[in-house]
Amino acid sequence: MDDYSESRRAGDRLAAGHGIDDPFAAAIRATRMAMIVTDAAQADNPIIFANDAFLKLTGYTRDEVIGRNCRMLQGPETSREAVQKLSAAIAAGEDVNVELLNYRKDGSTFWNALYVSPVRNTVGEIVYFFGSQLDVTDKKTAEARVRERRDDLEQVVEARTRELTDALEQKTALLHEVDHRVKNNLQLISSLLLLQTRRVPDPDLKASLKGMLGRVNAIATVHRRLFQSEDVERFDVSAFIRDMVADLMGSAARDDIEIQLDLERVDIPAAKAAPFALVVNELLTNALRHGFPEGRGGRIFVGVSRLNGDFRIEIADNGVGSDKQATGFGLTIVQLLCQQLKAKCETTDAQPGTQVVILVPVNGAH
Repeated sequence: MDDYSESRRAGDRLAAGHGIDDPFAAAIRATRMAMIVTDAAQADNPIIFANDAFLKLTGYTRDEVIGRNCRMLQGPETSREAVQKLSAAIAAGEDVNVELLNYRKDGSTFWNALYVSPVRNTVGEIVYFFGSQLDVTDKKTAEARVRERRDDLEQVVEARTRELTDALEQKTALLHEVDHRVKNNLQLISSLLLLQTRRVPDPDLKASLKGMLGRVNAIATVHRRLFQSEDVERFDVSAFIRDMVADLMGSAARDDIEIQLDLERVDIPAAKAAPFALVVNELLTNALRHGFPEGRGGRIFVGVSRLNGDFRIEIADNGVGSDKQATGFGLTIVQLLCQQLKAKCETTDAQPGTQVVILVPVNGAH
């Protein structure tokens, strides 16, 4: 008897409810899920039973599937990786669940969620393989649409991100160019003020011009920092103070004054950089010029830190004391600019010297 005849007879017995427990056979015949049984004892594991749902799903007749291996449903686009996973599980006698692109008799395709499980006899030998098939084409189609939409969305987001990045780079380049030109213009003004200062014989007028020169240089330092920064929206307070201290000490040429810095990184909006720079310039200049007259050395401390939601700037010296320091135009500038920054400024006698503490609200810092 050939293999086909044997498979046909086994399938007939199953279809009639023999060879497998009758309630089980009746169930797989009646269910709307496509199901098959293959004979593990025969070469190539042929199909020996297929229910009506399987025939409807694949388009084959029972005579066309009995005696054949399930690979008859595979085609050019069927995943080789999924087929290898299925073959390996069957060879090992293990359960397996795979999704395969299968082909019907008429050549049309469907996605098959295939579950295969071995059936063992009383001594543990595999006698059958039981397979169920579920058409999941709609699910796969929906997943493909979701992927396509996601890919489209990702492309839109990527394109928009590129546009925004390009716009930001252009804005950054433009602002850097503006800062560069402003810095150059301020340096030109500084040069003019310096020339005028050297030509003025009156000491009071010379001091006023030097004060104005220092303020212009402070704003120029702001624009130099902004020009060098990658973030055009924020201004690094601590880095600016280091630059300003270096510039002031260089121009003052006072080796007898020690500068102590304790600077935490704090950023403020770039729009507030100029008024902030002028405040710091006035306080440092005041400490240098009036706290330490010629022949008296000492120490100036500059600290930047965070305190209770504010950021705190402290400028303290051990010089002659607040009662002997300037209280004119420079003090007026500090008061007006602190109002603009919504900051609090407190001056105390440090005995010796003067301590000035400025508290800038958190919404003015980062």
